[in-house]
Amino acid sequence: MAGQILFLGIPCIELSTSKRGAEMGRDLRLENLTKRYGTLAAVDHVNLEIEEGEFICFLGPSGCGKTTVLRMITGFETVTEGLILFNNQVINDLLPKKREFGIVFQSYALFPNMTVEENIAFGLKMRKMPKKAIAERVDVMLDMIGLSAWRGLYPAQLSGGQQQRVALVRALAPDPQVLLLDEPLSALDAKIRLRLRAEIKKLQQELKKTMIHVTHDQEEALSIADRVVVMEAGQFRQVGRPIDIYKNPTCSFVADFVGTSNFFEGRRTGDTVTIGKRKIKVMQNGPADESVSLAIRPENVEVFKRAAPPEVEEKMNLVSGKIDVVVFQGAAVRLLINMDGEEIIADIIEKDFEQQSLKQGDEVMLYFPPEAFMVFPKGEGGK
Repeated sequence: MAGQILFLGIPCIELSTSKRGAEMGRDLRLENLTKRYGTLAAVDHVNLEIEEGEFICFLGPSGCGKTTVLRMITGFETVTEGLILFNNQVINDLLPKKREFGIVFQSYALFPNMTVEENIAFGLKMRKMPKKAIAERVDVMLDMIGLSAWRGLYPAQLSGGQQQRVALVRALAPDPQVLLLDEPLSALDAKIRLRLRAEIKKLQQELKKTMIHVTHDQEEALSIADRVVVMEAGQFRQVGRPIDIYKNPTCSFVADFVGTSNFFEGRRTGDTVTIGKRKIKVMQNGPADESVSLAIRPENVEVFKRAAPPEVEEKMNLVSGKIDVVVFQGAAVRLLINMDGEEIIADIIEKDFEQQSLKQGDEVMLYFPPEAFMVFPKGEGGK
């Protein structure tokens, strides 16, 4: 390890100029990052490497530690143990204003006594940029979000979505190395959230800016992230591409929190799981004889009218039920089905629902394809 150098006036540890360091570029790394409040570990020895230009979402329920990780990265929260490295240098003790990171809050945090133009220009003035350069940069930012005509208005004269757009480009205006977003869309209504979600992703792709987004909204995380970090109880339960997180959860907590799953508990023997008096065939590999938790997504549960039972590969996976509730969701219809006193959720496309003339109270047959089950050790991963 090399000696200390001054980085923006603050002593930092310089890593050796190894091949690993050269390849890292302006990556952001978390190494055994930990935050304790007394005996409570809010964040517990987590590790992650975020590549330059990558869009990362921290996803998890309230109190899981995702915002604490974000605050440690920004410097607003001290680190108990571990390292935060950026551009191959430890920045644990670097002041927030020296980290060259931008942050967008849920509350917008715009200055109410400044116009849109003045809010965007504020950070540039603090950096003592020339007036001409500030004016040009503000023009670019306003054009980027389509609010050039609103430049002279005050925050109170804008809608919530417009205020959040201004907050976003105000953070981007100084060209930060990393942009951090702390649940910036949670206070907005559904339609505005969807539009802004797409705008943020488009901006990130155009600017090739590293962004870290904290959210408890699974749909939001899956739709915009390059990779999702699923957190529970201060730990990273799974890190991966959205499609992998959804289709191949590594634990039952992720299967339950990300998307919707039907769960069953039973005893596995070979490729058969005994659930009460019923036996279910499964295909996923795993220990041959142990207590397990099965999960299956609603879209993988096949539904047929009882009067026309289908020909299926595994007859033991065909069971009867009754539709208790029908929920129309546009392109899909969600059915809540009573199966021997247990509620099963099944999603079918609207066209199939109409063709089968399904309705509340219908007696139906459910088929659980063996290959569609996810198998986890019982009690593992928070489920």
